[in-house]
Amino acid sequence: MMDFTWRVFSQTGNIDTYLLFKELEKETQDIPGSNDEELAEADFPIS
Repeated sequence: MMDFTWRVFSQTGNIDTYLLFKELEKETQDIPGSNDEELAEADFPIS
């Protein structure tokens, strides 16, 4: 969903689309385990 929103913004320059993108980005950061770095760290813990 974020990729689509970013593509629409980059093609149209619509500020509302950008704000939606930032809102989606914030929501995914608030959800534990949704960050790719957290997932990679779980697979390969730093010792």
